[in-house]
Amino acid sequence: MSLDTNQSTKQSLDLSPTRLVTPEAPDKSNRLSSTRMGGKMVADYWDNIFTARERGQSVVWYNGSALNPIFQAAGLAWCHGEAFSARLAAMHMEEPAQAAGAEYGYNAELCSYSRTHLGCAVLTQKGTLEKQDGIVGMADQEELAAKLPSPDFFVNAYAGCSTGQQWDAMTYRVFGKELPMMNVSLPMIFGTKPDAGYLRGKEWETTPLYVEKQLHKLIEFIEDQTKRPFDWDALSENMSYIKRASELRIEAMQLCAAAPTPATYWDWVASIAPINFLPANQMLVDYFQAVKDEIEQRIREKVSAVQNERYRVYFDGIMNWNKLGYLTRKFAEHDVAVVAGRYTHDSFWQEPDLIDVDRPLLGMAQHYLICPINHGMKIMEELLLKRCDEYGIDGIAFHSTRTCRAMTNPQQMLARTAERERGIKSFSFEGDVADAAFYKDETLESGLVAMLESIDQQRAKTAQLV
Repeated sequence: MSLDTNQSTKQSLDLSPTRLVTPEAPDKSNRLSSTRMGGKMVADYWDNIFTARERGQSVVWYNGSALNPIFQAAGLAWCHGEAFSARLAAMHMEEPAQAAGAEYGYNAELCSYSRTHLGCAVLTQKGTLEKQDGIVGMADQEELAAKLPSPDFFVNAYAGCSTGQQWDAMTYRVFGKELPMMNVSLPMIFGTKPDAGYLRGKEWETTPLYVEKQLHKLIEFIEDQTKRPFDWDALSENMSYIKRASELRIEAMQLCAAAPTPATYWDWVASIAPINFLPANQMLVDYFQAVKDEIEQRIREKVSAVQNERYRVYFDGIMNWNKLGYLTRKFAEHDVAVVAGRYTHDSFWQEPDLIDVDRPLLGMAQHYLICPINHGMKIMEELLLKRCDEYGIDGIAFHSTRTCRAMTNPQQMLARTAERERGIKSFSFEGDVADAAFYKDETLESGLVAMLESIDQQRAKTAQLV
């Protein structure tokens, strides 16, 4: 099968009926090998965090937006709460932290990112807590969840999520209400005015200026904590690396409009950590150059990411980190290429043209505001239809993330929009970002098969009309 552009996507795919998939079906996914380099970079980053105290570095815990270029310029070691929770879940080592959080009193319906990270906070304090209250009797003192160094201060910059906006305050209480914290407020981009849309309208023009001022206040806060002047030149340099890495990432994503696609959503999930929180340096740029190079090579050699690609699917919802490998194989077994997704394609420095190294805080503020859970419906619908058109999407898999209501709430409305405006079928399955207990294989399988059957029926009707 040749690799065509997405204009001929639908014509190039096999329209034969859905085949039955047995549990013994071979793995038909073909993941990018270049993402393995990212795994090594991530492991090295966390090892560096675990030993930050030994090097005399101050440590900041933060949640939400990618503030790490600021922390890097200030000479800090930074721990991103969601990132560590996702890492634990991906390694199937989240249970000790979640058990610690539950024993401390955090309900299972609380965002599992925050619940897992708060459990880590409890574990870092376990000696004191066990002596005083009998909380958390961990037998294995070497659990990865307990390795995080205690923070010197907290920073929160969360968009679109009410739990996230309270996360630092909850962690503050775990550490005895003694450590300094700062919250950067990120207003919702409602997009309800007639002139509103993605990256346009008066609301878009004014709101980033408000956030930019807060980022200046954040830097003043950091200067007060570190007792040294902030290195603005270092921040500009950091953002130059981020901009180039982002450009390469977006260029590589756009190449995946080819049919069959040379890389999938699952490859972009594997590349979230490097663009989201790793140090901004030449290694980051080299990583995304390698990803792009491999995708270009696949296009030249007509290598596809899924054997016998017959369906192109968009994934809406935060990734279920516990099931990354399983879901990669499961969709491929059904000849489904999950090509793009809201979490990967509309997040993480996704608009490199906004980055101005001479005025870095403005571009940072703008990116923090275009978090995919920080838009009103009008903008979310605009982005969804744009992605469906760009990547020749046949169907949408809505991951109903149990403890992330902000991501899940608009999904039924988005499904209706896709059906009404483009005739795109969809299905929904329940899971979670870091708690495997909410996921059921049967729900995914039945919903996916039903959607593919609907797509086959739609294709058959279209073929009869031609």
